[in-house]
Amino acid sequence: MTSEPHDLQPDTAGDDTTPGGAERRSRLRQYQVQLLERMQAAQGEAVATGRELGVLIGARHYLLDLTQVGEIVPHHSVTAVPLTCDWYLGLANIRGNLTGIVDLARFQDEPALQPGGEARFVTFAPALGLPCALLVTRVLGLRKLADMTAATEAPSDAGWLAATYSDADGLAWQRLDLARLAGDPRFLHVGR
Repeated sequence: MTSEPHDLQPDTAGDDTTPGGAERRSRLRQYQVQLLERMQAAQGEAVATGRELGVLIGARHYLLDLTQVGEIVPHHSVTAVPLTCDWYLGLANIRGNLTGIVDLARFQDEPALQPGGEARFVTFAPALGLPCALLVTRVLGLRKLADMTAATEAPSDAGWLAATYSDADGLAWQRLDLARLAGDPRFLHVGR
C-alpha cells in the first residue's frame, strides 16, 4: 500500500466532464502550439542569420546548412557491411537507430579519413529521410555566411557541392547540400 499526498488527484486532463478538465486540455494544446512555433522560429532564425555548421573533412572545410543536420555524435564503433563501397564505412547504433556512416573524402576519391580524437559523426536531419551520418575529422563550430565572400569559381559537377566561400583569413569553405547528397544516385548505391 502506498500513500499519496492529499493535494494530488488522478490525472483527468482528457476528461472534459471533470471540473477543470477542458481548461487543462486547452492549456496543453496551447503549450504544444507554442513549442512548435518556437522550434520553427529557431530553425527559421538559423536560415535568416545565414549560420552554417563548419566541419573539417580530411583537409577540406565544409559548411552544412543547420536545417539539414540532425545531431553531432562522438565517433564510436562502426560495424562493417560486406560487399559495400570503400567509402561506406558501415552501420553505427546512434541513439537506438542503425545509421549508415559515410567517409565523404573517400566518396570523392580522396584518401580515406583516419579518425582521431576529435572525429565526429554528423547525422542527416530526420526530414531528409535517410538514416545516414558523415564522418568528419573535426567540428569547427558555427560560421556566418555574411562574414564570408562568395567565390566566383565555376560550380562543381556534383550538384550537392554548392557555392564556395572564403573567410576573412582567406580559407576556402565548400557549402555541402545534404538534401541533394541524399538524393544522389551514386551516394544511394552503396553496394559494390
